[in-house]
Amino acid sequence: MSIDMGKPSTAGRAPGTEEPPDTGVRAPAADDRHRLTALQGLAALSLDAMASVAYGPESIVLVLAAAGAYGMGFTLPVTLAIAALLAVLVASYRQVIAAFPDGGGSYAVAKKHLGRRTSLVAAASLILDYVLNVAVSVTAGVAALTSAFPELYGERVWICLGVLVLVTAVNLRGVVESAKAFLVPTAVFVGSILAMVAVGLFRDGPVSTVTAAGHASALGEGATTIGALLLLKAFAAGCSALTGVEAVANAVPSFRAPAARRAQRTEVALGVLLGVMLIGLSVLIGRFHLQPVEGVTVLAQLADASFGHNVAFYVVQFATMVLLALAANTSFGGLPVLMSLLARDNHLPHVFALKADRQVHRHGVLALAVVSAILLVFSGGDTNTLVPLFAIGVFVGFTICQVGMVRHWYGERPRGWQAKAALNGFGALLTGASAVVVTATKFTEGAWLVVVALPLLVLGFEKIHRAYTEIGERLELGRIPRAPQRSRSVVVVPVSGLSRLTSQALTAAGSLGDEVLAVTVTHPAPEDRQSTEALRRDWELWKPGVELIELSSETRSLGRPLAAYVRKLAQIHPDAQVTVLIPETEPAHLWQRLLQNQRGSVVAHAVRRDTDAVICRLRFRITTDAR
Repeated sequence: MSIDMGKPSTAGRAPGTEEPPDTGVRAPAADDRHRLTALQGLAALSLDAMASVAYGPESIVLVLAAAGAYGMGFTLPVTLAIAALLAVLVASYRQVIAAFPDGGGSYAVAKKHLGRRTSLVAAASLILDYVLNVAVSVTAGVAALTSAFPELYGERVWICLGVLVLVTAVNLRGVVESAKAFLVPTAVFVGSILAMVAVGLFRDGPVSTVTAAGHASALGEGATTIGALLLLKAFAAGCSALTGVEAVANAVPSFRAPAARRAQRTEVALGVLLGVMLIGLSVLIGRFHLQPVEGVTVLAQLADASFGHNVAFYVVQFATMVLLALAANTSFGGLPVLMSLLARDNHLPHVFALKADRQVHRHGVLALAVVSAILLVFSGGDTNTLVPLFAIGVFVGFTICQVGMVRHWYGERPRGWQAKAALNGFGALLTGASAVVVTATKFTEGAWLVVVALPLLVLGFEKIHRAYTEIGERLELGRIPRAPQRSRSVVVVPVSGLSRLTSQALTAAGSLGDEVLAVTVTHPAPEDRQSTEALRRDWELWKPGVELIELSSETRSLGRPLAAYVRKLAQIHPDAQVTVLIPETEPAHLWQRLLQNQRGSVVAHAVRRDTDAVICRLRFRITTDAR
């Protein structure tokens, strides 16, 4: 059984062969056409953050509404606090991009400066958040659709899965293809939100309230004071708008050269657009004295108030629905890169480090799609089931990243390092407090699942790492092996009858080994006796110069008798290399594989499971013009 160890970690590299540091600036490569520009990066990696303006302000309003109209007056201050945290995060992640141009974000920072275990906590938290982002984004987008077309509500799970398949298929074609596909919806959404804010600022009052008419108000009883706990809960609810800010730093290698510079531009553009939209929407909420109502989103009420109940209103709703559904693309851009780094460090199977010809981590994309599909089915396509689990993991990652960057600047001490360390330290304080607040306020609503899942993921990473370490020790990775030696070779060829395939198999076996043995499995049943005698008679007439050995099987088993014989050969010839050469036909058409009896697979499985023999599968291709 062969094991692909992939690229070994730096721990197994011989002394004196360290790789040079990556500065993030590289010469243009032929595969740059499969990498992102800054604008494409904004479309591919910021959909999660952009779409959060559809539910971030609403989350704040719904919490503050419990304190009545007085509580609603704190919408803008809470939003400004979130915007300030956003500014700190963007500035900090610009520094992360410059310091770690290979991507990985908080995982890469923690691995270098805070230790392996802490880096795994950061990675686990990001993985959870990315997976939840896919499920929340898709269900939120479909919820907007079923709100417009209630007759589709009963089919929401199938619609969610259909959207997931669409996003997955686009991402399998490459990160650039996904950016091109989602560039127009992103531009329409951002343009419509900014236009709505700009138009609304010139209104003295709402143009229309048709959308909210007839719906019950969610406003609580009047209050003259508001407690710190309620403000903290509103802040925690609104922090869901900050998910996705780290995606650019995780996916720096996906950008064209100079990758770090382009990623930094994308990060800043994301922060500016998100901040302007969040603050603008909060200003409109106060300006129009908006009250949350059941069954109508805050964004829909704002569009109604700014534009009126006309075509522009429906453009905003449609753009919101599309972008919410496609916001899952942020995870497809960031998570596969993070998984590839974990695989490279032996914490995930090495298959996740492989890239397709379009620079796609295909296995990471597919794994994310499968887990997200399970979540969608489990939640029944209901956004409210998933939202309490959202945003916790990302704040854990934020905090670990900031602390690690403080250690980074203290160790490197470049010019102006004190200011940079102070920025990251302040960011760590803010995000750490936010992580505690978000977890505490959402714990009983389902956040405890995330708290339980984090250590389980870390334990899984550790178990995989131990397995790779044991394999590496057995293979003596990083050490110079002993010189290869030639040993006597015995080749076993399973046969069931005489044919051109049998002749080619024995020819190939003769070129591979010093001794060739043809083996057939016989059954004592009367109906099989005739075919056994015919094979024996034909073999003697053919005289291929190879002995035919008959193995009797009472239970009609094929693989076990062969495996037992191979084990016996290994005992008789302990210094010989035993090879089992399995002849098989390769049909001309794919559907013709259904006609095969799969004997080769049965034999290969038994020999691989029960012996240490080398397995060689000889393919005889059958072409359409064969005679």
